[in-house]
Amino acid sequence: MTTAPFHHLDIAALADWLEGDTPVTLVDIRDPQSYAQGRVPGSQRLGNDTVEAFLDQAPRQAPLVVICYHGHSSQQAAAWLAGQGFAEVYSLDGGFTDWQHRHPDRVER
Repeated sequence: MTTAPFHHLDIAALADWLEGDTPVTLVDIRDPQSYAQGRVPGSQRLGNDTVEAFLDQAPRQAPLVVICYHGHSSQQAAAWLAGQGFAEVYSLDGGFTDWQHRHPDRVER
């Protein structure tokens, strides 16, 4: 079985997207407590308890960025989501940890 393709996205590119008018869907797959303590602005938590509703409602044509802790787990989730019919799926390299390090002023709580 082959996995659907996804792309890697670096922190600088995501920051540019968020500053511009690029319509993007951000999902954070970290645990609920970590998500509550801080997240990329505009992201929504995606877990086993929310994935079905997300798949029913999420726009399939907008870029979809998957965020985890360090950019490892998001790769598997991005590949799976790409297989669910999303046109452009990205795994955020460095994850939330790198985002928080580079943009401490751009963390939503």
